[in-house]
Amino acid sequence: MSKMHNNPETEVLSKTIKYMPGSPRQYRFNAQTGRFNINGIQDVGDRFSFQPIAWRIFEDDLFARGRIEAWAELFFVDRQGAMSSLMFNNSSVYELRRLMERLFYDDLKLSDVVLKVTSEKKVNEKVTPKGTWYLAVFEYEAADPAQVVELTAFAQSHPIYRAETLTRAAEHSLISESYAYGLTLPGLPVAPLSITPKLVA
Repeated sequence: MSKMHNNPETEVLSKTIKYMPGSPRQYRFNAQTGRFNINGIQDVGDRFSFQPIAWRIFEDDLFARGRIEAWAELFFVDRQGAMSSLMFNNSSVYELRRLMERLFYDDLKLSDVVLKVTSEKKVNEKVTPKGTWYLAVFEYEAADPAQVVELTAFAQSHPIYRAETLTRAAEHSLISESYAYGLTLPGLPVAPLSITPKLVA
């Protein structure tokens, strides 16, 4: 197992993962353009691959949008070694849930795979003139088992979350066991929700 190094502001595993607790690097999916970016500024294309470490699915009114929406928040380490987060909402969340059902029946969870996300153009027929938007579509491939073990160990000793998206009003449907591991945070259930349905004996 890799040795852990600590300093007052960041946590680093194997001198490769940088993480300021509660403040991951922010990646975004723009459903109006179908493209991914960093902090709303740096474009990174119309497709994106990453290996989730922690995640949650919930409903909340975020970012002063003025309405309750479905959200999926996923955390991963980017190519520069930065702990990062990426959020999807509404229809894209339901696409992710369908993929998670497939993973469940293959005895996998999100942390076992590399997600490959592409954008699919949609037409809104309910407005005049017709509007367009983009849906996030998810596929996956198996992740390196050794990487899964190392990232799991990191999550169990460095609680992963994004402070600004936590509210007491959030209604959670799924929370990974690796999300905010060991912490009690506002808006989270006392007992974490299962990441997958429980099998009935």
